[in-house]
Amino acid sequence: MSQLRTKGKSTIVWILMGLMVLGLGGFGVTSFSGGSSEIGSVGDTKITADDYARALQSQLQALSRQTGQQVTMQQARQMGVPQAVQAQLIAGAALGEQARRIGVSVGDAQVAQTILQAGAFQGPTGNFDRTAYAEILRRENLTEAEFEATVREDEARLILQRAVTGGVAAPAAMVDQTALWLLETRNFSWLELTEDDLPAPVAEPDEATLRAWHEANGDRFTAPETRAITYAWVTPDMLSGEVALDEQALRAVYDQNIDQFQRPARRMVSRLVFPDDASAQAAFDQIASGEVPFEAIVIQRGLTLDDVDLGEVTEAQLGAAAEPVFALDQPGMVGPIQTDLGPALFSVNAILDPVDIPFEEARDGLRAEAALSAAARQIQDRAADYEDLLAGGATLEDLAGDSELDLGQIDWTADLVPEEGSIAGYEAFAQAAATVTATDFPTLTELADGGVFALRLDEIVPPTLRPFEEVRDAVLADWRAAEVRRQLLALAAEQRLDIVAGSEAAPESDDGVAAGGADAAAPEVIAADDATDAPTPDVLDWTSETDLTRSDWMDGLPPELLAQAFALPEPGEVDVVDAAGRVFLARLDRINDADLTADDAAQILDGVRARLDQSLQADLFDYYARHAQRDAQVQLNRQAITAIDAQVQ
Repeated sequence: MSQLRTKGKSTIVWILMGLMVLGLGGFGVTSFSGGSSEIGSVGDTKITADDYARALQSQLQALSRQTGQQVTMQQARQMGVPQAVQAQLIAGAALGEQARRIGVSVGDAQVAQTILQAGAFQGPTGNFDRTAYAEILRRENLTEAEFEATVREDEARLILQRAVTGGVAAPAAMVDQTALWLLETRNFSWLELTEDDLPAPVAEPDEATLRAWHEANGDRFTAPETRAITYAWVTPDMLSGEVALDEQALRAVYDQNIDQFQRPARRMVSRLVFPDDASAQAAFDQIASGEVPFEAIVIQRGLTLDDVDLGEVTEAQLGAAAEPVFALDQPGMVGPIQTDLGPALFSVNAILDPVDIPFEEARDGLRAEAALSAAARQIQDRAADYEDLLAGGATLEDLAGDSELDLGQIDWTADLVPEEGSIAGYEAFAQAAATVTATDFPTLTELADGGVFALRLDEIVPPTLRPFEEVRDAVLADWRAAEVRRQLLALAAEQRLDIVAGSEAAPESDDGVAAGGADAAAPEVIAADDATDAPTPDVLDWTSETDLTRSDWMDGLPPELLAQAFALPEPGEVDVVDAAGRVFLARLDRINDADLTADDAAQILDGVRARLDQSLQADLFDYYARHAQRDAQVQLNRQAITAIDAQVQ
């Protein structure tokens, strides 16, 4: 409920706007009442069945876009989506009831302004489109009066939010402390220990050790659940060789796609127009001298590269600029050239040669492409026959015997790496294989390339420990990796203790820096009032990093190494880092406090302040919304909710 508002926009209104923009009214259900027009109420404020259905559909669609596959109502129930949508609507109704009780409302002018500014109702010119407004409301089964009443109620809730959260700001000390934490940098050194650093080679294990390791770590050597599946399938590629294509048909395909085979020379061009010749010439001189690139001039003009991009253009499309632009034999710039818009510079970004592929050269490729298209149409035409056979009780074996479908079997697992051309490489098959049960009847399912398949689950083999003899090499490799890591961690712990002991025992010189031998590698010391230096060097071959922030990325190194450097409390502290199968020693050399008066700190402070303000305001409004719900009488019609859940699929 803390997300009930975002940047002052109403959740309820923008849920509805999202439905309109995405056209989610086309679920084939025009009434969600299920015998009741309401699913509940908070005091005298009603929650309508249509409000619930729209919000539920919107959430399903959003989840489907996020996951890349259609989320069913059954899956949504498992994720608790209906309950979350109901909670959101109850919270909104509670706030509406609170606004009604204390007499908060807005006038017609504010309602009209909100609707006029809604992007869903704007036409091609960017202005409010009355026809689009009426059509969208019609599709959503809303009258103008109902929608405008919803907007009015929601604007009243917005007034409540502003009243509750207005003036709430994060304390300055909290903002400063958070920014200091974010902007703090550290100098630290690290050392990776490898198998070569071990004092002795890792001894080879005996057979008993390996068998014990296999038994103790059985989860690493267990075959995943295997599904024995029989399937029948056909794809356009299987039938393409049987498709007969005459010369006339191929010629027709060639003519329909002539742009792929016959194209004039083109240039990828950007055009930057100037108000006068003098400014255009000055920009040209700057670019030609190498003083600034073309892109910088574009940005200086307040434009983006997309604004000036003309894309692929032919000589005929460039007008007066055609000759100089096409005279270039490599990417470059020409201008200033007088155009209908004024003097302009033209940047040629790429040179595209003409395309001239005669029909005779394209024939073989066209034949293959046309054959696949014809085969796909043939499969679609016969799909009803395949479905009739299955519906009539035909087995997959019968289907394969009476049609073009091929019969196959596969032992499918979730981590199966399919061979090229295998049915397991199709996403539709993988999804069906993962969910099919032994009681499911084979049904026809379409593949992405226009093919179809039906499958049957024959057996499920549960996860099974592979025999030791079958995985002995994998067991040996796993044991050895674990043993090397164990010994490296032990060595790292010993070296850490030696470093700490050496630091405590090392004498200091007159300038306060620990003395070391000729091979000592001391961390760099930079005098600063706000930093503390590591006191003692050592003889290990450290790699030093300076001025790193918490969010920096160290290429080729696990992020845990940097995280541990920021977890060390004091300079001179050393710790062992075990990350991603690698072992490191990390030593903190210096803590560099942030300077909040620096120019680059101002933007961070503003961002931190805004985030903290928003968080505090959201929490405060969340408490208020919860109180409003407790203070009002909430009633839900479970029968109506169940009816709507059954209709929304």
